[in-house]
This record gives sequence, C-alpha cells and structure tokens, in this order.
Amino acid sequence: MSELLKIAVIGGGSSYTPELIEGIILNHAQLPVSEIWLVDIPAGQHKLEIVGSLAKRMVEKSGLPMTVHLTMNRREALEGAVFVSTQMRVGLLEARIWDETIPLKYGVIGQETTGPGGMMKALRTIPVLLDICKDMEELCPEAWLLNFTNPAGMVTEAINKYSKIKSIGLCNSPTGVYKWLSALFEVPVERIYAEFVGLNHLNWVTKVSVDGDSKLEKLFDLKEGYSAKNVPQSEWNADFIHGLGAIPSYYLKYFYLTQEMLQDQIASSKKEGTRAEVVKRLEDELFELYQDPNLAEKPKQLEKRGGTYYSEAAVNLMKSLYNDSRDIQTLNVANGHTLDFLPQDACIEVNCVVTKQGPIPLPVSYVPVSVKGLIHAVKTYEQLAIEAAVHGDRSLALQALGHHPLIPSVNIAERMLKEMLEQNKAFLPQFAEA
Repeated sequence: MSELLKIAVIGGGSSYTPELIEGIILNHAQLPVSEIWLVDIPAGQHKLEIVGSLAKRMVEKSGLPMTVHLTMNRREALEGAVFVSTQMRVGLLEARIWDETIPLKYGVIGQETTGPGGMMKALRTIPVLLDICKDMEELCPEAWLLNFTNPAGMVTEAINKYSKIKSIGLCNSPTGVYKWLSALFEVPVERIYAEFVGLNHLNWVTKVSVDGDSKLEKLFDLKEGYSAKNVPQSEWNADFIHGLGAIPSYYLKYFYLTQEMLQDQIASSKKEGTRAEVVKRLEDELFELYQDPNLAEKPKQLEKRGGTYYSEAAVNLMKSLYNDSRDIQTLNVANGHTLDFLPQDACIEVNCVVTKQGPIPLPVSYVPVSVKGLIHAVKTYEQLAIEAAVHGDRSLALQALGHHPLIPSVNIAERMLKEMLEQNKAFLPQFAEA
C-alpha cells in the first residue's frame, strides 16, 4: 500500500458521511488515513459544503494528521486513492420516491432495492459507476472500490463484469445482525459466529453459535427478529421459520409476507408518505443540525436515517484489507464455486476471509433446499437487469421484471416499466430512443 493513504468518497455530500468520518477517526491507529476527499455533483454542492464543514470540524477536534478536501472534480479525488467508497444516489431522493410510489399503483411492492424500484435504481446507477471505474482504471488502477451504493450486489456484479477495478460490495445489515445477537445473548460480538448465505438483501442466517455452542434453535421462536428502520415490521410465521431451519433477512418479508408488506406500504404511504418521503424529512432535519458551527461530532439523530453501522462495515473492510487482518466479514463477492447452483460470475453475499489481496469466500455449510429456487430466480432477474442497464435494452428490462418473483403479471410489468422508464428518462440516457 502507498504511504499516502488517500480515501475518495463518491457521494460525499450524503447524510451518512459524518458516520464514515467518525469511523475513520476512531480507527486511525490501524488505518492511518492522511487525506479524505469528499466528491459530489453540482446538484449536491450545497449539501457537500455543509457535510464537508462538519467533517473538517470533526477531524480538527480529533487532532489527527488528516485533511478533508471537498470537490466537484471526481478525477482530482480519484488520483492516487487507495480506497474509493461509493454512497451515491443517482436521481437523489426524488427518484427514490418514484421507485416506491409507481409500483404501488400497480399493486406491486415499492422498495428502493427490491423489485421494480430496485431495478430502476440499478438502471440509473450502473452506467454512472462504470464511468467512475473508467476514471479509476486510469488514475488509481490498484485502488479498492468499496461499493455501498444500492442495489449493492447488482452494482458490484456489474463492476466485476464490465471493468478491471477490484470491487467489493458491502451492506450494513450483517453488522446489524451481529449487534442484535450480541444484545440478545448478552455477549460481545467477538464471541458470536453467524453464517450468511444468499444475495444482497436476500440472505439467510444458517448458523449461529456463541463460543461454539449453537443458538439457532433459540431464534426460531422470536416472532419479530432483527429488522431495520427502512423495512416495515411484520411478525414471522413461527411454523414456517422452524421448517425453514434458517433466519431470513428482514428484506425477505417482501417475498414471504408479500400481501402483508404491500398493505403496510399502502397504509404508510397514505399516513406519512413513503419511506423516501420520511427520509427526506429526516435529512432536512439532519442538515439543519450539521450547519451548527459548534457541532463537531456525529449527531445521535443520524441513527434514525437507516443505514446504521454503515461506517463500521466500511471502515472494518478498509482496515482488514490494509492490514491483511484475515478476519471474517460478510461481503458481496463473485460466487466462484461457493454456490454450485449459480453462475461463477454471480455476485453473492457470504462470509469471507479478508486478506490484503482481497476477500476469499468461505465454503457454505448449509443451504436450505427451499431457498435455492428463490435465490436462483432473483439472481436470474438481477443478471437480466444488469445487462439491460449496460446496454439500454428495454426488452431485457421487461424480461428482468417478468421473471421477478414479486411481479404478478407480465402485462402489469410492461405497463409499469413503460411508466417508470418515462419518469426516469433524464437519468437513463442509455434508453433514449434512436
């Protein structure tokens, strides 16, 4: 690694940035960052200046030999970077509102990473990130791109297929599971092992042990389980979970409790707006706080935003790559031979040993027979959607939606796709009519 440890953060004006800065400060002894470059686009300049000023105050308060730079010039930020972290949202929160509201009109789950909303986010995001990768190939070809941008698995798979950049996808959800288990069993995280299998936002915990003793059976009777602020809470069916023999991610409620979740979304959107509209109000409050010249730390209110433990996941990964730590983290990586029912180039979310050369997926001890079909179906949709995003192919986009388990009808998919493409056309130049 270079002695100059430079990190570039794409989407630096995000409300998440103070949490990332906090994580870098707390781990500086093991990750001696010298420069942090926060990058954004002109539409995000105002937020970048607010967040960037807070970041500078946080670093100044820490007393560490580290500088924070704000820029609209992506290439300036990327040149010589060792790590590039992405937390961008093409189309901003307005586009997320479309992702969540348009599907509801058709009686379909509206969610930013799952179903048609997730596909539209992928269509907007993948070409932009591949363009960033072209700059990285020129300016920092040896850098690691740590992708937190959703849908993280699809985006990471597209980067691995269509660029030469070393990329790893990561999500805060597995970190949240460990925090939940730690509180539940009243033991430090270090004494817990959880095995994850599946895709990003479509995974199952198939093994939980504390000091080597299995605790999975004890979790089957918990009706609520671990959830997150961006996914409505609904009770699991206890008999179903016992039969499954694994703990599903809270995102799987969209697949296993589709009607309940759909009705919850419809009711919530009428009462307080979609999740995106709630987040927009939260962000307005956060940026008001960030502007306080006396604030020099991450405010507690940021935890309401969703994405809690983001910095912990991101900084732990950087630290492990930098130090060749060889610890185990749950990451989005190429399948290889890990799941024999998926293509080798498919991006999966599993436990990995993190080395200086990159993550090495661990063998999976158990994949419930009943989940293999769902994993395969969603991966089929993801791979079709990736190709649609790269090539601007409407036919492939329809095939992707038509094969998604949450879509009730190809005809509904066609009408919905037409409206969503039209609404997003400013952010989908690859789909422009010839």
